[in-house]
Amino acid sequence: MKEKEIADNLVKGTLDVFSTMIMMEVKPGDYCTGKTQNIDSNLTSMIGLGGDIKGMLAIHCTDTLAKGVTSSFLGMDVAELDEDVKDAIGEVANMVAGDIKISFSEHDQSIELAIPTTVIGTSFKMSGLFGATRIIIPFTTSFGEFWVELKYVEN
Repeated sequence: MKEKEIADNLVKGTLDVFSTMIMMEVKPGDYCTGKTQNIDSNLTSMIGLGGDIKGMLAIHCTDTLAKGVTSSFLGMDVAELDEDVKDAIGEVANMVAGDIKISFSEHDQSIELAIPTTVIGTSFKMSGLFGATRIIIPFTTSFGEFWVELKYVEN
């Protein structure tokens, strides 16, 4: 698949997850590619990808957005970045990754998904996958902005 088609599928999957599972309206921005995009987040949930596509899908967000999404997803007020928040944002990443897995399977490419990993903090940098394609899409909600990132190499 071409980058534009992959980005369009990421947007579609993210919109589907937020409208059906979280009951929250989100608005996508323009996607970008490349290494230089900095993301201002303090919570990131990542899913490793294996098989015909190797890499990771990540959801990057602020603590305010993470708590807001978790509150909407679980139907309860969330006041701090706790295990519920890490699990909820991890599950959002898992659902978006599941949608992109289906998109690739329609092009005869099989992807296996790892268990979500969540990192909380403000000063970390992710690296790896030399020569990987990186697609980043910003989304806006009533709680602020979050980013969906796909970094991958095709086998």
